Amino acid sequence: MFEVGFTEIILILGIALVVLGPEKLPKVAAEIGRWMGRARAMARQLKSQLDEEVSLQERSWSQPESKPTAPPASASPPPAPTPAGTPDPAAEPPESPESPPAAPAAQEPPAATADTAVAEPATDKNASS
Repeated sequence: MFEVGFTEIILILGIALVVLGPEKLPKVAAEIGRWMGRARAMARQLKSQLDEEVSLQERSWSQPESKPTAPPASASPPPAPTPAGTPDPAAEPPESPESPPAAPAAQEPPAATADTAVAEPATDKNASS
């Protein structure tokens, strides 16, 4: 596909030496090396995460689906039924038809402040004559 041979590398280094100079070339080469190392580390981390996700997915596919079972029986006895005349504390109390719903309280409009006050247009007394 795209090959970079020894002669191309020598040509690139020669051009970089001429363009950057002998003072900046080592600094630039070190910076490029750091960036390449970071890129390789990120690629390695991405590959390991993808491999881990694929293996987890394969494991979940290979395991037979478990059927939902009934919840385990608890050791405590079921709650005792309440007598007919006693209200059940867990049940919601019925609404009484005698009491009407409370009306919302009337709110007064907020007082005007210096920030929200509407300024009246200025009139020119000389223009009216």
